[in-house]
Amino acid sequence: MHRTHTCSELTAKNIDEEVTLTGWVSNRRDHGGIIFIDLRDRYGLTQVVFDPEDDANAHKTADSFRSEYVIKAIGKVRSRPEGQANPNMETGEIEIITSSVELLSKSKTPPFELDEHAEQANEDVRLKYRYLDIRRKKILDYIKFRSTMTTYTRNWFTGKDFLDVQTPILANSSPEGARDFLVPSRLHPGEFYALPQAPQQFKQLLMVGGIDKYFQIAPCFRDEDPRADRHAGDFYQVDCEMSFVEQSDVFDVVEAYLLDITSELSDKKILTESPGSDTMREGGRFFTLTHKQAIEKYGSDKPDLRYGLDLIDVADIFAKSTNEIFSWIASDLETNRIKALRVPNGDNVFSKTQMKGFEDYVRKFGAKGLGYFQMQEEGLKGPLGKFFSEDDLKDIVERTGLEVGDVVFFGAGERDLVCSYMGRFRNHLAGLMKLADSSEISFCWITDFPIFERDEVTGKIDFEHNPFSMPQGWPSDFNKSGDELLDVVWYQYDLSCNGYEILSGAIRNHDIESLVKAFEKVGRSADEVKEKFGAVYEAFQYGVPPHGGFAIGIDRLMMIYLDEENIRDIYAFPKSGKARDEMMNSPIRVEDEQLEELQLEVKETE
Repeated sequence: MHRTHTCSELTAKNIDEEVTLTGWVSNRRDHGGIIFIDLRDRYGLTQVVFDPEDDANAHKTADSFRSEYVIKAIGKVRSRPEGQANPNMETGEIEIITSSVELLSKSKTPPFELDEHAEQANEDVRLKYRYLDIRRKKILDYIKFRSTMTTYTRNWFTGKDFLDVQTPILANSSPEGARDFLVPSRLHPGEFYALPQAPQQFKQLLMVGGIDKYFQIAPCFRDEDPRADRHAGDFYQVDCEMSFVEQSDVFDVVEAYLLDITSELSDKKILTESPGSDTMREGGRFFTLTHKQAIEKYGSDKPDLRYGLDLIDVADIFAKSTNEIFSWIASDLETNRIKALRVPNGDNVFSKTQMKGFEDYVRKFGAKGLGYFQMQEEGLKGPLGKFFSEDDLKDIVERTGLEVGDVVFFGAGERDLVCSYMGRFRNHLAGLMKLADSSEISFCWITDFPIFERDEVTGKIDFEHNPFSMPQGWPSDFNKSGDELLDVVWYQYDLSCNGYEILSGAIRNHDIESLVKAFEKVGRSADEVKEKFGAVYEAFQYGVPPHGGFAIGIDRLMMIYLDEENIRDIYAFPKSGKARDEMMNSPIRVEDEQLEELQLEVKETE
């Protein structure tokens, strides 16, 4: 006989019905000869009672049950005795008086408790036995949430006339910014497929094919080091591309989707006012900053706008100081910056030990030091005071908006370095002061990314990102050379959310001449464009529509919705923080016969 109900749907309406339940023994208690078992399935828990006076055989069988045994119980639904109802269970008003029970499968003692105490277990152990970890309510709820979110997403986009198109997993290697996973070909010895870092070229070819509105929930593969917000090896994104659109058209689609899904699946409030001076995109619902503004103001291209702590330029004031280092740094603002970071009431929040430790914190990220002032009743106090006149100190107070009890920190040096470590310091202080409200969600478009950057190792100009985006100043900007190229921007954009990058996209470069010229600027030839992007290069000869799109990191968005700090728990079967599949023991060495068939040889490292 199959089960008649799940372990969550029985209520007082089912009293006196005979039911059949199946599931796992979640908890077993023996009270004075009466055995109580909390029976668990994917849907919930039901209390099953074995009383020897009702059925001695069922009671005898239940006496042998242990945690995680799989059983089938038949019995009658009754109300729990007065005062014994459990308001924390969906089925807490009833219980099953068992008349028959069957052991379906035994279980060894689990390597960790399958309850809230499991969080204290070693993560690698939990991942090794992930099939047991999934039985825990938290992980099961995450899997359910993921199913709901992907279903909602597919329905949303198909409801807007987007076609769900699957693109190949075995693809070609292309420069996307991360290392490829390569797959050797048996039929073509010495040649390799690559797992796609993203369906970038395929979705652009779909635009050439006339599929003007494409999407898929795409698996992507990148050989990157894992971190708390980046899963090792593989991840998923809502991949989307549209023809005959401008940047604002793409933004409209993204905002509509995120507003709808956030409202449907999350209790978080989307911020429409920023603690800083940030403004909304014209005609839109999300904040907007250029890449340059984001770096200068927040030290990050994925700023968290749920709190202020803006970086403020004070170089013109420091240029007048008697400190030669400050005045020298401030003399070249093409290269350098002096940034102030005002912390309201910081003088009353941070201990002397913390204040001393802040300099050590920023030094980890390349800072030479960290200056500060404390705003007291009698004015600014701090070790830097001797280098400034009274008028200069007043200018600092006015520029940074200091009030009594505030602290202001200063970073000085090369522009990119200063913005970077002061941005990290901003986030660090916000964490210490618990400034970010987890019930809020703040989306911000980051636009106008630079096309080129100077490689720190070689000193040569190279692409800052992949070369598929449309330059904003084509063709005039491509007459520039050297450092002038570092100021050239394209129609590339990200969407930041609560300090994470959750979307990247662009209006694509559909002009072959422009694409070739961009490659020439970084010392690469037209032949390389044909070699690396042969299909795209050829396809663009046959009438290509202007197009653009985006990819939303759906895993990271789930992290934010669920207030989860570790992205690994968002996956049913995640890799560990060491990029290993502990459960499947992968990666693993393969047999020599397999290597020979692929004509490969593994060189041992010393």
